Amino acid sequence: MSYDLIFLLEEPSMKNVLDQLLPKIFLDKITYLCITHQGKQDLWKSIPKKIEAFQYSPDTKFIIVHDQDSNDCKELKSELLEICQTPGKDNNVMIRIVCHELESWFLGDLAAVEKAYNMKPDSLSKQQSKQKYRNPDKLNSAKQELKRLVKEYYPGIHSKKIAPHLSVTDNTSHSFQVFIKGIKHLLEVSP
Repeated sequence: MSYDLIFLLEEPSMKNVLDQLLPKIFLDKITYLCITHQGKQDLWKSIPKKIEAFQYSPDTKFIIVHDQDSNDCKELKSELLEICQTPGKDNNVMIRIVCHELESWFLGDLAAVEKAYNMKPDSLSKQQSKQKYRNPDKLNSAKQELKRLVKEYYPGIHSKKIAPHLSVTDNTSHSFQVFIKGIKHLLEVSP
């Protein structure tokens, strides 16, 4: 099968999120595949192999989604682009860095977290205007902040709980918005 978009992901929890978000964006008009990896090292080793293996369709585009963690965003993106280069081929690759980690996206939409955990309405969402939630990408440990707000939060499992409630438009995470805009732009320029 040929795919319009192939997402190369650092971890399974991002796939949980994309499986819920992408249909809201594509409305069944685009075929896509999400390929998960077991962390950064696995992803980095896999990138050239996956691009080569799936390059049978010239219209296939690749989107690599990687957590920033403590890396410099521009350097990380540059390193990833270098790994993607295949001599003599246009690889159609877009790289999106999640600043700093996936939980930043969740903190950017506290209403989604509230719904996922059946919390009292406005118990979390009213906090969205606080400085740290207006731009959650600036938090060094969004995961710890989310665990502080939701004691039972566990990344691998609970991304499935929050993802269905995420809004494509109402998220204060800048990296989330850049991700959504990037995908929409890629689809606009696609044949």
